[in-house]
Amino acid sequence: MKLSVLDQSIALSGSGEDAAIRDTLDLAQVAERLGYHRFWVSEHHGMPTIVGSAPEILMAAVAARTQRIRIGSAGVMLPHYSALKVAEQFRVLDALAPGRIDLGVGRAPGSDMRTAMALNPDAHQAAEQFPAQIQDLQRWSAGLLHKGITAQPRPPVDMVGRPERSPDIWVLGSSDYGARLAAALGLPYAFAYFFMDGQGAEQALRLYRELYQPSERHPRPQATICVWALAADKAEDAMHHALSRERWRVDRQRGRLGPLQNPDHIAAQGFDPEAMATIVAPMRERALVGDRAFVGRALRGLAETFHLDELVINTWTYNPEVRRRSYALIAEEFRLQ
Repeated sequence: MKLSVLDQSIALSGSGEDAAIRDTLDLAQVAERLGYHRFWVSEHHGMPTIVGSAPEILMAAVAARTQRIRIGSAGVMLPHYSALKVAEQFRVLDALAPGRIDLGVGRAPGSDMRTAMALNPDAHQAAEQFPAQIQDLQRWSAGLLHKGITAQPRPPVDMVGRPERSPDIWVLGSSDYGARLAAALGLPYAFAYFFMDGQGAEQALRLYRELYQPSERHPRPQATICVWALAADKAEDAMHHALSRERWRVDRQRGRLGPLQNPDHIAAQGFDPEAMATIVAPMRERALVGDRAFVGRALRGLAETFHLDELVINTWTYNPEVRRRSYALIAEEFRLQ
């Protein structure tokens, strides 16, 4: 079983948003030491909780601080951008970390629509061109001549002139659309299980595998899911630290967004009865929160259910040390090398 990390650069109450970016860099080094396979960073805009707005820049910094772990975007929201410009960025990243770059792409705006329009006034029309953008991206990111244009820097080539390496493109999604597209293009697919609390995962992965069209680079389907999990030495400690995400979920559903809150303060205040009954209690029923043995069993159960040999783990905690400890406990449980 391979385990990977998705980090979203979460802002913390009482700390500057820029500190969240630096904490992502620290976590990447920890993840590499612990034996995680990939370290992915996300793209969001106009959101005071998730402040990683430029994954390609963050990936370059991670590349400079690591040697082995694969580095990826989860993902670049492609309709905001020119496929050529994204290809150029990732050709540079491939030069910085040869053979370690994943280029995860998504169709969703990763923001509210006002922000999406500020990023690209043609955002609505661009989203309709997402499949064509990916096909352009495949060629340009591989260093191939396409539409009379090549994205530099080009990679080394073999004896017959074929590129020796290029970023590994993943389609990211939380619905059937991404699964069908990844299958049609013969690309790896990652389902955002934590977005929808698992809803739709079974159908999306089934469609992906049933409809998969083998490609030269990926003759067989390659899928993963990203789950939210939190482990601590004691289950009650894990539940306490999970209060921060529970509070965020309650506030988000009521139209309030902000940095992650201190769980000590949340425990003292508690949740109102409506929030507890309709939001918090259902979250706790599905949560992968507990000691390392419980979280390990839950992760293995998901891998078995969905026939996966890799899982991507996302963890939010108010205290960065608690988050690093969670990843360490899970690495110990799975005996990562």
